[in-house]
Amino acid sequence: MKSAPKAYKNSEFLNSPQARTIRILSEYLEPESRFEKYNIQDTVVFFGSARIQPPEKARRHRDELHARGAAAAELRMAEAALNISNYYQDAVDLARMITVWSKELYTCNQCHGRRFIVCSGGGPGIMQAANRGASEAGGYSIGLNISLPFEQEPNPYISRELMFEFHYFFVRKFWFAYLAKALIIFPGGFGTLDEMMEILTLVQTGKMTKNIPIILFGSNFWKQILNFEALVDWGMICPEDLNLFTFCDTPQEAFDYLKKRLEPICAAP
Repeated sequence: MKSAPKAYKNSEFLNSPQARTIRILSEYLEPESRFEKYNIQDTVVFFGSARIQPPEKARRHRDELHARGAAAAELRMAEAALNISNYYQDAVDLARMITVWSKELYTCNQCHGRRFIVCSGGGPGIMQAANRGASEAGGYSIGLNISLPFEQEPNPYISRELMFEFHYFFVRKFWFAYLAKALIIFPGGFGTLDEMMEILTLVQTGKMTKNIPIILFGSNFWKQILNFEALVDWGMICPEDLNLFTFCDTPQEAFDYLKKRLEPICAAP
């Protein structure tokens, strides 16, 4: 008689509701083992829209629409996409700066382990730009991709060794928060807002005790989208909560701010 499969090799069981806890633990333990293997101590996390295109792609699309006489509404959308595409290049440049600095720290042994590694959600748009900048600098970068029904393939710039595919949103969010030493939030939609507000809530409530710099990149965008001062006026947050984040508008400004905030912790474990 053929023996029964071992429980840990039984795919029917492992994919069943009864084994959900095992699958959740796997999405915690497997990334942890790889971070240890590649000596990843902490990260700088980039959030932002998957819809923001590289400038050259946005410009080409706009020109193609003009050439075929597209409708005015379609042309307006293409112009808007081109106008916001500068954030893609800004994310590339900032990620490159951070990665060059991170590599210098590691090479000079100023930090224990690889520190301030660029980390993104692994998809297109700003996520791709962040991984691309790190790749252009010749450094590691992390992609925490999520399986969705109709979208989000991992972008080609993630370090192969540090590409992850998550099923559970909450475990993916854990890895964003747990390793992060800084957070950079580029313009985005519901997903970006969700990620930003969750981190701000963790910091505000003291559940995240580390002193993490949070940058809202693109002050014109964020001040139009969110009226933080109104939250203070209505008594929904304290005036001091406005100090939980800062606005930056150029890669150099953001890098200088991050470097000033992060340099003191380089020697910390």
